[in-house]
Amino acid sequence: MTFDPPPAVVLTAGAPRRTLTTLPRRIELLESLGVDEVIVQTIDRDWLEQSAEDFIRGAVLPCAASVIVEGPDFQFGKGRAGNIEMLVAAGKSHGFEVECVPTFRASLSNLEQVPVRSSQIRWLLMRGRVADAARLLGRPWRMEGAVIRGDQRGREIGCPTANLNGENLLLPADGVYAGTAICGDSTFPAAVSVGSKPTFDGSPRVFETHLIGWDGPQDQYGWYLKVDLHRWIRDQVAFESPEKLRRQIARDVEAAASIETA
Repeated sequence: MTFDPPPAVVLTAGAPRRTLTTLPRRIELLESLGVDEVIVQTIDRDWLEQSAEDFIRGAVLPCAASVIVEGPDFQFGKGRAGNIEMLVAAGKSHGFEVECVPTFRASLSNLEQVPVRSSQIRWLLMRGRVADAARLLGRPWRMEGAVIRGDQRGREIGCPTANLNGENLLLPADGVYAGTAICGDSTFPAAVSVGSKPTFDGSPRVFETHLIGWDGPQDQYGWYLKVDLHRWIRDQVAFESPEKLRRQIARDVEAAASIETA
């Protein structure tokens, strides 16, 4: 069972939806692990305001589960009144077991041991540490979606890019990254720019991908693209001229093509 939308979006007016994965991707990942069915529980304010006891009656018992697996920090019901101990007690009364999985820890590139939590992964992404985020995710962080029309500046300076709409995902820090672009059955090394294009007086944050070796059309939109990020290359900075930016982008592309992603 997974919940959608995120509770913060429901409880806080105007809160942006900034998830680590899209809902379809989340379902895909769960099913890849052998899950037979993913139940998506749609939530609203009334659902989040229910008591812990009502949560058990309305969300837990109808599933008729034999075993429920949760982590030690699991809380539920209004005011987070329910916890793992309450769930264990409910299981004894209603005939299901509760398996509490301890928090897993992983090593970052600096050998620091950290708990594997979404909050920790968000912290790493917001600092551009995509390689460390991948250590906790167990896979590279991914952006995916239909390619949209951009301002075509990349094409003007000899580095055409495919633009993806990342408004519902938590984007990593502004910068240039090495990644892998997946288009259908084909994969390409990729140089990815995340940010607001400071050389051109800024813009809303964008996610632009240059597919290295791509010979497909540059003026078509709507085709589906997946982009995995592997390494941070540099900060995003303003250059004195488009020509200096062009020369730096050439170095970025060379760096992205040479980075080992295995």
